[in-house]
Amino acid sequence: MLTSLRRQYGQLVTSGAQLLLLLAGFKFGTRTGWQICFGLIAIISLFAWMSALRRLHVVSDTPTSRIASAAQGYVELIGRGKLLPEKPLQSKLTFLPCLWYRYQIERKIGRNEWHTEERGESAEPFVLEDSSGRCIIDPTGAEILTQHKETWTKLDYRYTEWLLLQQDKLYAIGQFRTFGGGSVETSASEEMKNVLAEWKENMPDLHKRFDLDNDGELNMQEWMLARQAAKREAAKRMDALRAEPDIHYLLQPQDSRLFLISNLAQEKLERRYWFWVWAHLAIFFSTLGGLGWLLSHQVI
Repeated sequence: MLTSLRRQYGQLVTSGAQLLLLLAGFKFGTRTGWQICFGLIAIISLFAWMSALRRLHVVSDTPTSRIASAAQGYVELIGRGKLLPEKPLQSKLTFLPCLWYRYQIERKIGRNEWHTEERGESAEPFVLEDSSGRCIIDPTGAEILTQHKETWTKLDYRYTEWLLLQQDKLYAIGQFRTFGGGSVETSASEEMKNVLAEWKENMPDLHKRFDLDNDGELNMQEWMLARQAAKREAAKRMDALRAEPDIHYLLQPQDSRLFLISNLAQEKLERRYWFWVWAHLAIFFSTLGGLGWLLSHQVI
């Protein structure tokens, strides 16, 4: 069963709120009560429709990029999930090797009532790999949709666990950043200024190296020698930086754009969002119709 996890995806939450409002309308059983409930349901449905439509457009309209050639910025990636060798992860309840997990432990307090005793999820990064390269995904702040869900009961406790597993085919969309030699943006002059600023923090050593006449000050000629040495040092540092391998990351966008990770195929994601678009639109107009009927009749 497809389950929305991170941030409790709005479609499922709002559907629960709408159902509660509908039950509240039956409980109140008054004209005013129904008007309030229908009005709130219509408002929730409108916002939920906009949320689903936004997600549908993002998933449908963002082109898929290859990791090796992806532009810096907002991108969509598809590949296989893999563990970082230096950071193996086990799920909280079943101790299975996984890329990511979320768990919930509930205690039974009534016939059909459960109280959440404990919940949490992992934040360790993992790898998405396609035929062109590897990208490290930091799931912090992501909305995660997964098909891997297990629920079981033991005595008065109910346990639920959601997982992303190694070798899952992952769909991910977020902020793509590259760090390493290919992403060095500092110019030679800027790096030289950084070197000189660093040297100036230890003035005794700077004078020891370049104060040739030992008068306690650097004259024009001595200062030019220091600048030439700093230029050579800056060139060495930049060569070392450029020699470092590129490391790609997918992170939460700094703006409000969607950050989504899922082991569901893109086509199924689109069908899911289409369903919620039409479902919330139908609920919105149905509640408007009910509200209009209430306003046109004196008695309920």
